[in-house]
Amino acid sequence: MTFNSNNIKNKIEKLREEIRYHNYRYYVLDDPSISDTEYDQLMKELMEWEKKYPQYLTSASPTQRVGIEPVPEFTTVQHITPMLSLANAFSSEELRAFDQRIKKLIPQQKLDYVIELKIDGLAVALVYENGILVRGATRGDGITGEEITSNIKTIKTIPLKLFGDDLPSHLEIYGEVYMKKSDFKKLNEDRIKKEEYLFANPRNAAAGSVRQLDPQITAQRHLDTFIYQATFPEGPKFKNHIEVLNYLKKIGFKVNPHIQLGQDIEEAISYCQEWIEKREDLDYEIDGMVIKVNSLRLREELGSTTRSPRWAIAYKFPAQQVTTKIRDIIVQVGRTGALTPVAMLDPVKISGSVVQRATLHNEDEIRRKDIRIGDTVLVQKAGEVIPEVVKVIKEKRTGKEKEFVMPSKCPVCGAKVSRLEGEVVSRCNSLTCLAQLKERIRHFASRNAMDIEGLGPAIIDQLVENGLIKNVSDLYFLKRDDLISLERMAEKSADNLMNAIEKSKNRSLANLIYGLGIRYVGVHTSEVITRYFPTLDQLRKINLEELIEINEIGPKIAESVILFFKEKENLDIMERLRSVDLNFGQKEEKKRKKKRVQIFTGKQFVLTGLLKDFTRTQVTEIIGELGGRVTGSVSKKTDYVVVGEDPGSKYDKAQKLGITIINEEEFKKIITSE
Repeated sequence: MTFNSNNIKNKIEKLREEIRYHNYRYYVLDDPSISDTEYDQLMKELMEWEKKYPQYLTSASPTQRVGIEPVPEFTTVQHITPMLSLANAFSSEELRAFDQRIKKLIPQQKLDYVIELKIDGLAVALVYENGILVRGATRGDGITGEEITSNIKTIKTIPLKLFGDDLPSHLEIYGEVYMKKSDFKKLNEDRIKKEEYLFANPRNAAAGSVRQLDPQITAQRHLDTFIYQATFPEGPKFKNHIEVLNYLKKIGFKVNPHIQLGQDIEEAISYCQEWIEKREDLDYEIDGMVIKVNSLRLREELGSTTRSPRWAIAYKFPAQQVTTKIRDIIVQVGRTGALTPVAMLDPVKISGSVVQRATLHNEDEIRRKDIRIGDTVLVQKAGEVIPEVVKVIKEKRTGKEKEFVMPSKCPVCGAKVSRLEGEVVSRCNSLTCLAQLKERIRHFASRNAMDIEGLGPAIIDQLVENGLIKNVSDLYFLKRDDLISLERMAEKSADNLMNAIEKSKNRSLANLIYGLGIRYVGVHTSEVITRYFPTLDQLRKINLEELIEINEIGPKIAESVILFFKEKENLDIMERLRSVDLNFGQKEEKKRKKKRVQIFTGKQFVLTGLLKDFTRTQVTEIIGELGGRVTGSVSKKTDYVVVGEDPGSKYDKAQKLGITIINEEEFKKIITSE
């Protein structure tokens, strides 16, 4: 087929419509009709067409959800229709009073109510013109909000283009952006690993995610939406609210499935009562129910006050916060060595379950909230994660309360606890700590580390629980009979695992360093370190300043490495690993010496400017192989400065200090003449 401009445009639009349809089925209906692989192929094909013919790229294309540049700040926009807040009711009596007020305003009218779940998220307004999303904004003060269009586009359940041909030319949609409990839990678990502050609950996480200046961050947070209202500036075309919700579903929006039509206020109250307990079964937070008059004509008659509509009310669930007393504060050691203070509470019931513990997060949080042993505190459940202490009720203090002091030694193994500058988490770095043992062994045996095939979680559990290994070095002292004694371990499997352990002795020093699980030292960092310090003995003798001088090694990484090799328990394990002939770098060192003459032995280099034929990594590797090393700054110890195009201040400093300066061509001649 010969493609002309019309054919190309039609082809691209047809692909977009197909992808929109599958997005709707997957994200809104939760009923996909094609496999992930087929969907990925469609997206790949569309991206290739748009790349080849960028003149047909539009903001409504499914490919444009992510990839938008960060914004310097949010601008303020005015809502077409004010986003009023709802009046609150806290009891069945208050709901009946709401019903009586309406009946007085519109007597002798048949009333039915729509009852919806009140999603605990962030209210947003979406503007569509001719079916295309043109703006997204936060509620703000109800009159004006912040424009967050770039971030709204990253949410898969918000359509960029609506379905249907007979669409209003202008449409304002109202909904709630939320984060699922399961995604919230994963987000906070990830933040614990990164030692970042934790979000208090899914609502805070959703609000913080929507207000990120970088849409790429928002896209990673897996936000979702439920749409609950629409304004049609061209005039209403529906008789009641249920019709509006059905129309919104039809044109592509996600509407909450738990919507009930009640014939009177008693049916509405009954449905609200049902959800007080049922809400725990949902994967998202709700903090109440919303009751609305169904008839749009009656809504017009009832109108609004300056603050809220007369035709709707929010029924708020009983509070999930309770008071109790802190009996003690203990410290738990996590699988990565992080020390977490936990409050031991007088048992108290929250959301149907008895709570006896609450996380205190870290030492700084305890100081900020001034939490003491013996305090009466307010406790809440935060997104189905372990409950947390919200605040201290200081009025109830007796003077007998005790301040908590973070231990200087690990409560599990007794090793010295460290806390790096700028971090909030104290940590045990010992390889012998039993609290971390299973995770350390799993990491040590992983593919990018020592690659011990067959040493899976089930085997590790048995080895640790049976006392056969107490640190990673014990792996190399296991006997065949030890393995055969384990459950479901056949002789052949035991032999294979013994061979895999023996084979791991030849893994590179970089693999070993990564396998030791030093904080912040990943696969790439391990390779960088061994490029400058090719044996473990050299690495053990370095100081902080020497490490920081290496490109790509910052103060946090350097301090973590130094702390690791200061621990006596860790050094003892290094010696045990040496005794079984693990590769400490000596094997690579021999190969390097055979391979190339060490013409740069003891020489320090600094790189500046743009090189034509090398990347900086390549030059650094070459210098390392020839015995030299690259540092980040020019000093009197620098022997050579290699300059490329547009050299910076390092070039000027080298001239002042009289250091030898060579360009890329001169560098090539030196390394090829050896």
